[in-house]
This record gives sequence, structure tokens and C-alpha cells, in this order.
Amino acid sequence: MATPLVLHVIILTGGASRRMGTDKAALVWDGLRAVDRVAALARDLGATRILTAGEGDYGLEWVRDPEPFSGPVAGVLAGLAALVGQPGRVLVLAVDAPTLTPADLAPLLAAPSPGAAFAGLPLPMVIDPAAIPTDARGDWPLRRLVERAGLAELAADPATQDRLRGANTPEERDRLLREPGAPQMPRLQAPDA
Repeated sequence: MATPLVLHVIILTGGASRRMGTDKAALVWDGLRAVDRVAALARDLGATRILTAGEGDYGLEWVRDPEPFSGPVAGVLAGLAALVGQPGRVLVLAVDAPTLTPADLAPLLAAPSPGAAFAGLPLPMVIDPAAIPTDARGDWPLRRLVERAGLAELAADPATQDRLRGANTPEERDRLLREPGAPQMPRLQAPDA
């Protein structure tokens, strides 16, 4: 009998949300904050431990980003530091992709060691912590981390690409809300310039 997969989830919440005009983690999607929708997805996937990495405390286990606003790799490294010594793989999710489904992530979770990301979309990713290069820095681009960790780059189903990419602007959020089966909620107005 196969040993069940131990999965930990890091939700990156450290972005400045300038293009959205409001905190993306706290943005309400169908009655739930984005961070809570992503955490619910993690629970649906059977995550053993779920934590957020960033500057805000959203009521979940939280690690502070040691290099605020330096980029998502700093959040990944902070989350991994909190998981040191714990067996299992780590799924890294962006808080701005709250419409992802377990089916969207199935190819990543099925990927062999050391893990995978989708080609051209470094988040979400699944990674074995031992694959993190010892010289990894918080200011690296995510693509460098994917490459240096030796993660497989999987083809994404075109039907899932918008959900995988998430929403960084009110327009992108509106587009996600127009997808079949999307949560029904009011549209955001673009922030005044």
C-alpha cells in the first residue's frame, strides 16, 4: 500500500496589490475573502499544514515575509523555513487565484519529485523542500527558482489558464467572474488613478 502524500500549503499574501487597488487577500469572492477561498482549496486537497507568507495576519498560521515586497520567492523561502524538518511536499499558491479547483492542480500534485509548475506560469507550484537551492535568494524571480530547483514544467490546459494566472487587476477579476461556474458576486470598480 502506498504511503499517503503529506502536503503542506504556502499561500503567498505578500504583494502590494497596487494594480488591484485593494488588498487581494482580503478581497471578497462570493462571500469569502480570497485567502479563505485558497485555504479552503488547500483543505480540500488534504493539506496537513496551511500557512500564509506575507505582511498581513489573516487568521491562519502566518510567517512574516523577511524581505517585504521583494517578490514571491521571499515568501516561498519564509514559508519553507517554517516547515523545516517536516516531511512532505509543499504546494505554493498565490492568494490572487481564488477560483482554482482541485482538478486544476491535479497535474502538479501527480508530478514526480522534485515537483512541477505550469510552463510560463511559475505559480502554482509543487516542490520538495530538499530541491530548494542552498543559494536561493528572496529577490529571485519565480522562474529562476523553478529552473534551479529542477521542477518539471507542465503544459497547462488552455481552459484553466485564466484561473491559474489569477487576478491582479479589477479587469482580470471580472474576467474570472464571467467564467462558467465562477462564483457570483459584484464586480469591482477600477481604482481612481
